[in-house]
Amino acid sequence: MTCRGNGRQQIFLAEFDRTKFLELLARSVETYRVRLIAFVLMTNHFHLVVKTPHANLQELMRHFNISYTAYFNKRHGRSGHLYQGRYKAFLIDADSYLLEVSRYLHLNPVHTAQLVHSTEEQTREYLRNYRWSSYRDYISSRRYPFLALDEVLGYFKGDRLSYRDFVEEGISHSENPLEKGKGHNIIADAAFIKDVLKQARVTPQREQPAARRAIARVEPERVLLTVMKRFRTNREEILRNRYRGPARSIAMELLYRYAGMNQREIGELMGVDYSTVSVTRKRLRHMLAANDRLKKRFHAVEDALSQG
Repeated sequence: MTCRGNGRQQIFLAEFDRTKFLELLARSVETYRVRLIAFVLMTNHFHLVVKTPHANLQELMRHFNISYTAYFNKRHGRSGHLYQGRYKAFLIDADSYLLEVSRYLHLNPVHTAQLVHSTEEQTREYLRNYRWSSYRDYISSRRYPFLALDEVLGYFKGDRLSYRDFVEEGISHSENPLEKGKGHNIIADAAFIKDVLKQARVTPQREQPAARRAIARVEPERVLLTVMKRFRTNREEILRNRYRGPARSIAMELLYRYAGMNQREIGELMGVDYSTVSVTRKRLRHMLAANDRLKKRFHAVEDALSQG
């Protein structure tokens, strides 16, 4: 996926902005249980390659982009939108195109820098030393533990040098695989695209990615029933404002993540205002970080929801 600055403005004005961006990204990846495969941060845009086992890309990006925009505006004394519209997402046929997409993403720094007067060796050195991408994690030392490197390195049996050679072969002649996604936002061969569009029952002209439309949100009722079953409680207790067990907080969080409900809607269901929902969800995140047993129970509910 890709996000660009509004009017192509810079979204990073200092190195600390990039550091904060990655800090917030790591937190969001953990919160939404997403596998982050690769990333690159440029001056006015960024690219991410992610795998979403729980089909919650929209929720992830809404939370993450709001978080970074709020930080950026506060730090730099500005207001308003930071990004140019909604993020642009592509569905990737991993078996055929994941390697190509990862190479394109990791080569962004050298292609953007336009190192026309540099030797090939200087270009390779520039790429390997670029701090703000996942490339160095793939080819040498691991810096970001939240990265899921196995998705790509598995194609090379874990051999980092082979992956490095694959990427750097593309410095002079690589193509942009994102071009294959024009019109339907699916990076794949024709047969794969046809199958996805058939399952999603949409036409390529629709604005929203076909893959996202093919995934139905979890019904709020199923969220509540799953939480009640896992925590051996009932509807009256969960919906009662005086209830202080973790099930109520977890229900709020999962309604937000998987049922597509906003905090006002959750508040109306739970008999509180939206600010109480926000505070409750924040407290839950702290509890999950500090309590491994509760975290396992929370993930068990998520797994039950994902299994249909």
